Amino acid sequence: MRHPHGLRAAAGAAAGGGGYSGDIAVSHSNAPYVSVYPWSPSGFGTKYSDPSTSIPGLGKDVEFSPDGNALAVAHYNSPYISVYHWNQSGTPGFGSKYSNPATLPTSPGFGVSFSPDGANIAVSEQSNSPFVTVYPWSSASGFGTKYANPAVLPSGGGADVVFNPSSSVIGVAQGSSPYLSFYSWSSGFGSKYANPSTPLTPLPSFPYRINFNPSGNAIAVAHNSSPYISVYAWSAGFGAKYANPATLPTSSGYDVTFSPDGTDIAVCDFGTSPVSVYPWSAGFGARYSNPAVTVGTKADGVAFTPDGQNIALAHFRNTTSPYVSVYEWTPGVGFGTKYADPSTAPTGYGTRVAFSPIVP
Repeated sequence: MRHPHGLRAAAGAAAGGGGYSGDIAVSHSNAPYVSVYPWSPSGFGTKYSDPSTSIPGLGKDVEFSPDGNALAVAHYNSPYISVYHWNQSGTPGFGSKYSNPATLPTSPGFGVSFSPDGANIAVSEQSNSPFVTVYPWSSASGFGTKYANPAVLPSGGGADVVFNPSSSVIGVAQGSSPYLSFYSWSSGFGSKYANPSTPLTPLPSFPYRINFNPSGNAIAVAHNSSPYISVYAWSAGFGAKYANPATLPTSSGYDVTFSPDGTDIAVCDFGTSPVSVYPWSAGFGARYSNPAVTVGTKADGVAFTPDGQNIALAHFRNTTSPYVSVYEWTPGVGFGTKYADPSTAPTGYGTRVAFSPIVP
């Protein structure tokens, strides 16, 4: 699950938006393949130094561990997953790289997810079976021994992987029908849940990203055929599909997330606006107006700050630098002022964006 779990104490509000102070990470297409910045109510700080042990290929996903002590990047080229110690105090930034897992993923990593309880780390694999690999995780010692594969494997390339808020369910977005494989989880894969009764719109490739809402009673899917976003009720399995939003995203959905309080849902896309955000309350509300200032027309990643007062986008291929943008966000109102760009931009197009959690 990719919701902020609770990092450093939030600073007081200042001109320019919310009170969260922490870090913002962007995975991207060119070396060093990930860029991380301090974030405060006044916006981007000076980019942290790159990791001393380089990532070997295009970064496809990035996530902080729930305790804020590790930063994971799923990427092209072996070992397909790289995780670093993340220093929150003293000299903040990258620490040493954790040792690679003894059993590597089998193909490029497309998605990475820590379980909310911090006990596991999962990688979705682009092209080779088993398409998802999960390991025990400890911020003290790193990867444990790979868990056994699920008895019923995903049916195609793994585009994304996510845990529910209670760490009792793991889901995989995959490249072949039924496009979604969800399993019970308890120290390993359990039974596969029945497929949703209303299937996703048949796709020429696959759904790109999935995410649970903070209450764990809805699962959202960003995908590349109209309506571009689909949300299902969830209660010990798939429930009914919610009605589509009245105003659809304008093109393929590439990432989806709920705000930390669950009152808004955002999907970034490849259309005339890089993001569509809707109020959420057991269904879609009327789409919020676009931000006054946009960066390009394609976004591949979207994330809210843990306090819900900012929203960030990672911008995709047809966009020029800075490849990341952040806006003020007010629930019920929508987009506010765009923050100034970072002084040192990511070196290539952005694929995902993540904020560090708030840890007591």
